Amino acid sequence: MPGKIIRSNAEWRRMLTPEQFRITRLRETEPADSGWYRNFDGPGAYRCVCCGSRLFHSREKFKAPSQWPAFWSPAAPGCVRERKELFRFVVRNEVLCSRCDAHLGYRLEDRWSPTGYRYLINSLALSFEELPKAAGRHPGP
Repeated sequence: MPGKIIRSNAEWRRMLTPEQFRITRLRETEPADSGWYRNFDGPGAYRCVCCGSRLFHSREKFKAPSQWPAFWSPAAPGCVRERKELFRFVVRNEVLCSRCDAHLGYRLEDRWSPTGYRYLINSLALSFEELPKAAGRHPGP
């Protein structure tokens, strides 16, 4: 993965839609059930809308009882990082893009997923790259 990307808020505002900026840079959450990728099932990779880093693959996406797209694992070790935060007296794990620090969503414990975790990710923090069938089952990060 290429080096860290650091930009000013003014630069991010020029690159992103107002909604994408609000979610990824101001650490907000899109309204429940509003995200394009929640029910999307295409084969491919989900990338950071800010820097283009590959974050999740469709093979790790699952239908969870949630109102945001859910993944059981990131695409590769180190492509996302977590930061603990206190929200309404509850500690939760914020998920960020490791390359540009974009706010993506949150990681929860989930006893039904293969990894024991559920990554709830804002659709507005993602772009989708359809992968050709010849790319195989495990494309790189």
